[in-house]
Amino acid sequence: METPVDIDKIKPAEDSWSLNYVTGNLFTCPEDEALAHCISEDCRMGAGIAVMFKKKFGGIEELKEQKKLTGQCAVLKRDRRFVYYLITKKKASQKPTYDSLTQSLEEMKTHCEENAVTRISMPRIGCGLDRLQWSRVSEILEQVFKHTNISITVYSLPERAETTVMKENKRRRMM
Repeated sequence: METPVDIDKIKPAEDSWSLNYVTGNLFTCPEDEALAHCISEDCRMGAGIAVMFKKKFGGIEELKEQKKLTGQCAVLKRDRRFVYYLITKKKASQKPTYDSLTQSLEEMKTHCEENAVTRISMPRIGCGLDRLQWSRVSEILEQVFKHTNISITVYSLPERAETTVMKENKRRRMM
């Protein structure tokens, strides 16, 4: 007769992270979920989704006053959510590295754990204008968050997102 397996011993409660994919507008996510995206040290936010973050949440001076450097994470508190600004490069005209993204995600994770944040919504960070590869970025997200209880929802815009989401779900089933 087999001994019953204690599920709690196999997967601790703090190891319940997940990575989910959604097609739609990032800013329609629940209002109590944290948001995250990548910016440069100079806080320009003049292109891509960063423009919408700047318009929706403001706080440019508040971000600059935090004096965050590449590999760090600036934070704004807006209503019931934190908005994370992953500093992945020095100037807006530059490109980030996987290392700078990883370091800023580590700092964001620490802030989440200290502030009981368990849900973050984000675009495909670093993969739009910054040209990082999503396959590597999603692996970094897993490495950083796999021993947490933080779930991440990645939003893709509808244009080509439907096939993108279908591919991601197929890829995940094959793993």
